[in-house]
Amino acid sequence: MRTGAGVNRFFSSNTHLMAQVTKTLLTLDPEAVLTLKHGLNFKKNPKDGKCYIIYKDADGVKACRNQCKHQGGLFIKDIEDLDGKTVRCTKHYWKLNVSTMEYVNPPDSFQQDELGVNWNDGSLELVELNPAEPWLIDPKVPEQLEAGEVTITYLTHACMELKLGNKVMLFDPWLTGPAFARGWWLLHEPPADALDRLCNADLIYISHMHSDHLSYPTLKTLAERRPDLPIYVGDTSRPVFWYLDKSGVKLTNINVINFGIWQNVDEHLRFMILMDGVHPEMDTCIIVEYKGHVILNTVDCTQPNGGHLPRNVDLMMSDFAGGASGFPMTFTGGKYTEKWKEDFIKNERKKLLNYKAQLVKSLQPKIYCPFAGYFVEAHPSDSYIKATNVKNCAEDLNALISKQADSITTWTPKPGAVLDLGLTLRDPSDRAAITNPPPGTQIMKNSWKFDQYVNELNAAIDEEIFQHKGWVQFYYNWAGFKDYNLVVQVIETDDDFNPIPNGYNYFVDFLDLSFPRQRPKDRPYEEIKNRVGVIRYMVRHGLLWDNLYIGFQNRLSRDPDVYHHRFWNHFQTNLPLTGPDWDLFLQEVQDEETDMQTTGSNGCNLS
Repeated sequence: MRTGAGVNRFFSSNTHLMAQVTKTLLTLDPEAVLTLKHGLNFKKNPKDGKCYIIYKDADGVKACRNQCKHQGGLFIKDIEDLDGKTVRCTKHYWKLNVSTMEYVNPPDSFQQDELGVNWNDGSLELVELNPAEPWLIDPKVPEQLEAGEVTITYLTHACMELKLGNKVMLFDPWLTGPAFARGWWLLHEPPADALDRLCNADLIYISHMHSDHLSYPTLKTLAERRPDLPIYVGDTSRPVFWYLDKSGVKLTNINVINFGIWQNVDEHLRFMILMDGVHPEMDTCIIVEYKGHVILNTVDCTQPNGGHLPRNVDLMMSDFAGGASGFPMTFTGGKYTEKWKEDFIKNERKKLLNYKAQLVKSLQPKIYCPFAGYFVEAHPSDSYIKATNVKNCAEDLNALISKQADSITTWTPKPGAVLDLGLTLRDPSDRAAITNPPPGTQIMKNSWKFDQYVNELNAAIDEEIFQHKGWVQFYYNWAGFKDYNLVVQVIETDDDFNPIPNGYNYFVDFLDLSFPRQRPKDRPYEEIKNRVGVIRYMVRHGLLWDNLYIGFQNRLSRDPDVYHHRFWNHFQTNLPLTGPDWDLFLQEVQDEETDMQTTGSNGCNLS
């Protein structure tokens, strides 16, 4: 089935298998969500009588079934628990720490299965995946691997080249240009032949639509040289290639596949794409299997496959760095002092490092590789972000993993480094197991062609639509977000976030989608200062605001200091798939001007 130029729905040859789906177990409306207290909350679905536990803290909420894994007993609050995190089973007094989903009595026994938590316009849904572990269907017995039969080559950021027998598969090729407008640039210099490797691959997996994974500048080269190379993406509700038709990149073999079904490439190679439990609308991860040997790539998923992951895989890869958000670096006013930001970033970085180490320890892969965090805020105008947005170090994470689980081999690759899976599994100390790039190889990038890409963005500044102030109302009507109590002031600025002469500075009241001249009193308010070239490019092409927020292209302040999830989720994820019809807008402007001229010449309004 065609879904756009070059995009096809791809159905597995395993027709007897059903795609993995999410099942909603419990829904809390916005009013019920507001009643959730910090700590433990016991909830029951009135329709089927099933019981659940929701744990709330400053980091959000976690949830699980109210059912002990031992013999299915019901949990109640543990009166001996002073921290408000532990529940006790009514059958045999087993205890579960719901904040970690670990059984603490008896210790080291079970891990409770965590449910997915979806937010929808203030409502909360508890969901689970069915089947939860689809990779267990049709298991394969691992076969002996010859030297050189399976190799993994790190190219840059999240891009890995996998040689699997006589097939070559690439992950997330971002090899040139910026990501998130002009905010992210490659930290590592890809091997000189990286684009040739891309164009000579047999298949490509792209995990999600963020531009450090779906790089249109990179895919432009692929389209010019080999537009029919098969690309595989998951069937997310926000299509990964939603912008393909407008991008000008002509790719003809993009395949959208169902979640949780093995896709057979040849007699030895297959792969399976899985959804993220926190962001199922856009994020995915992948399992690749060759001759029974399993490679797990969780990419950027917050809760890959709803927390259900295979244990003891041969190789696991995941992100590690953090820093992929404008918060708190781009926020001003109130508590957002430099000291507060520094302490917050340090604490979040430490939490992420410990979480990744615990996840790897619990899954016990034979080999672990941190990747997908090698970006830098290289443009001179973003020197403040670069200095403030300190990220985790891959070497530190691997050292922590080695300390906690010394049986796991860790790999911190440099561009062009090659891991031979068969040799590493047999003897990690074998010098031939990992081949590093030759001495003198350039590892870090030192030039990025800033002007080429920044000029492309800034060309939007002089677009005709911005000569008519009516574009503001036309754009936000197109965006389709309203009935939400928030007033936003949008200010166009220069690169240093100073308002520009003759730039637009306007208010939008999203309660009724009106455009007041002054800030209404006693209303939730957010001020957003945007670099003029970036915001006008986003508006002109109907692009998502993640380019502004994740790309550090704005500065924000809010009163009160509350995160408006519905607003940001809409503008970062849920804008219409088809961009604004600016030709229609200009025609309406022309018609209006004609009417005004007619009215002026006749002395009356003929409309």
